[in-house]
Amino acid sequence: MRNTPKFTATEPNIEIVYEDNHLLAINKPEGVLSQEDKTGRPDVLTLSKAYLKKEYNKPGNVFLGLLHRLDQPVTGIMLLAKTSKAASRISEQIRKRTFKKTYLAVVSGTLPPSGTLRHYLQKDSATNVVQVVKKGSKNAKLAELTYTRLQASDGFSLVEVNLITGRPHQIRVQFSEEGFPLLGDKKYGSKTTGPIALHAYSLTFSHPTLKNEITLTSEPQENSPCNKFSHPFHG
Repeated sequence: MRNTPKFTATEPNIEIVYEDNHLLAINKPEGVLSQEDKTGRPDVLTLSKAYLKKEYNKPGNVFLGLLHRLDQPVTGIMLLAKTSKAASRISEQIRKRTFKKTYLAVVSGTLPPSGTLRHYLQKDSATNVVQVVKKGSKNAKLAELTYTRLQASDGFSLVEVNLITGRPHQIRVQFSEEGFPLLGDKKYGSKTTGPIALHAYSLTFSHPTLKNEITLTSEPQENSPCNKFSHPFHG
């Protein structure tokens, strides 16, 4: 489903993974926000709107629906809706959990070959820190994921992560709680510095108008710590 490589011609310049009349998928760089906040830093939604406005010579405001988010330090594929119909239909898939997200991560330590992680998480909005709490705690939400270890060497593991729920900082907190913090994730226990080794690798969903199942993938960018492992990722 990948088109000829194309970019937004913005600053930063963002790779376009897929585009049609209803959808736009991009490969988010590290450090870029998903949407605008008070810091004024570059964000995916504003940059993608600027691309559409210029590319198609659109007057006035451009409609673009933000369907899901990635943390600022996390890279990878994000899907946006170019029409309200697409936004509504994809949002429904997200609510029903038929919208599948797969991530690549490098964690400290050697994980078991595969597993399921289930925790209850609580977010402190004031500090933007998420912690594991007991079931029944105030505002606690169930977080669940499955993982497969793809490689292990030099005290690190490359894992493929499939989210069952979508909670803030979920992957980062859950692996840290199990004693396997993500490479570079100092907020959640990593002793290594540098970018966080977490990349949103693929999305699988039903196209909002064609109704066929689509899987879109985005490779880690050149400076990604996920490239610590040279083994080619499978799609």
